[in-house]
Amino acid sequence: MADQRAVTVPVDDVRLDGELAVPDGASGLVVFAHGSGSSRLSPRNNFVAEVLRARGLGTLLFDLLTEAEDRRRETRFDIDLLTERLLGATAWLRDREGTTGMRLGYFGASTGAAAALCAAARRGDDIGAVVSRGGRVDLASERLPSVTAPTLFVVGGADTEVLELNREALAVLTCPNELAVIEGAGHLFEREGALEEVADLAAAWFATHLS
Repeated sequence: MADQRAVTVPVDDVRLDGELAVPDGASGLVVFAHGSGSSRLSPRNNFVAEVLRARGLGTLLFDLLTEAEDRRRETRFDIDLLTERLLGATAWLRDREGTTGMRLGYFGASTGAAAALCAAARRGDDIGAVVSRGGRVDLASERLPSVTAPTLFVVGGADTEVLELNREALAVLTCPNELAVIEGAGHLFEREGALEEVADLAAAWFATHLS
């Protein structure tokens, strides 16, 4: 496993704090897009990232917003802005020695999943896979038909509203796609063992499509 190292991701006129880890011989690298009110320190995303690294995948967790931006609700739900930040981080990885040629995937949670799908639609074949955890995929509805990366939606069975939104979105996708329902889990996957299931599903999806 690789140790995480602090990085600064420059995007337009801001610099965003992040944590990058690339295990030796990594088959790909997964960029995380956190949900509203969260950050690169999200315990759930970090748990998933740790599992991915143990399976030989690199990870980048970074703040999509500055501290000032994160204090404003309208900014936290500005999918266009979040998408631009994710695209900026992707371009930074593509220009960075050691990651420039790696296969890239996106892991998005809640509103971050909408940004991940929008960014994947715009990057096209450059993104090898997308995983959405409890994603507000309805916020990316206009971009969904343009997503080409194999996409996995993971939703808690008790998260009924988001589950229905994901089913509706799945019908619009034209890329290879799957829906995985974690029975008994809510939006935050608090049920014992639920997050482990999410991590295992994500790791298998990325291992298949980023190898």
